[in-house]
Amino acid sequence: MSMFLDLSAIQSVPVANLNRDDLGSPKTVRYGNATRIRVSSQSWKRVIRTGVEDDLGEKAARTRLVPLKVKAALEKAGWPADLADFAGRQVAASAGKKGLGVENAGHTSVLLFLPEAGVEDLVAVCEEHRPALEKAQGAAKPGQVLPNAKVEEILKRRTASISLLGRMLAELPGANVDGAAGVAHAFTTHASEPQRDYFTAVDDWLGEAETGSGHLNTSEFSSGVFYRYATVNITDLLRNLEGDKDAARTVLASFTEQFLLSLPQAKKNSTAPHTLPDLAYLAVRNKRPISLAAAFETPVRADTSGGFSGPSRTALADYAKAINRLTGNRDRTFHGYTAITEEPFVGLGTCHESLYDLADAALAAALPQKEQSA
Repeated sequence: MSMFLDLSAIQSVPVANLNRDDLGSPKTVRYGNATRIRVSSQSWKRVIRTGVEDDLGEKAARTRLVPLKVKAALEKAGWPADLADFAGRQVAASAGKKGLGVENAGHTSVLLFLPEAGVEDLVAVCEEHRPALEKAQGAAKPGQVLPNAKVEEILKRRTASISLLGRMLAELPGANVDGAAGVAHAFTTHASEPQRDYFTAVDDWLGEAETGSGHLNTSEFSSGVFYRYATVNITDLLRNLEGDKDAARTVLASFTEQFLLSLPQAKKNSTAPHTLPDLAYLAVRNKRPISLAAAFETPVRADTSGGFSGPSRTALADYAKAINRLTGNRDRTFHGYTAITEEPFVGLGTCHESLYDLADAALAAALPQKEQSA
């Protein structure tokens, strides 16, 4: 049986463009026969991942530039440019039985996801095998010059964020990691569509007699109250961390805080939409996770004051109460909430004073610490 931590949040976001499509417009989705503003899971997941890495001091990189990074490091160490380039390409060629493809620009043909410190270790492997690289450099088909097992071991290393969010690398057997966390696309609880903004920029050095602008254009923004959801399979997280409960507790605490406090950074300097959730609801469950997104399949209507936040909080609480009745309140070892108002929300469990108190309570229920003996 698996254990899950479900995280739900209601968050009002003012004028912003957190996640753009190929035309620069805010992403949308049709749900309940209404257009909603959407923020993709990948967008919010990335800012969560980088936050977790900052918390843990354990940086990882999702990149195609490993050969070029190795080349640059070797050149800095005094290697000739052509030999450094050959060595960087050999890092990819020597990975796995068939190697990884390298394009003309020096990029790998697939994205790698590895600890940043792995580049230093790959450089060390090249340094150790420099004579073999120099000997093979001019060969028509040099094959795999670097030790296959060592290069593969470095590329397959994990960080906490890789154990949490997973890694897909089919070209390197054994490198795939099934992520323990799932992050849903955020969407507005109500109907909402992108809006256009016509803007100009003044040329500060125009003469006094000259009028007009130095630049004009249009951009698109949106606003709305979002439902956000993520879940962590705690059992899988423990498996990925080889049963280390202390590490799992640290990773889960960081993920929870980053989920609650993070915000995608697109157009942050021109919009500064730095809000926090109006309501957060956490639940620890057995057997399977449960999203509350269906609470908003029928678009929320504004209250008498014109806002969507209050009705969205009420809709979430009412739906959670109904789901609890349907499930007989089974297979749930903890649930609780915190909100911007003192209004009680029946169906969301125990009320907590702050986001941090709520996160601590959920973590204690999910991964209880053993009492220290006197």
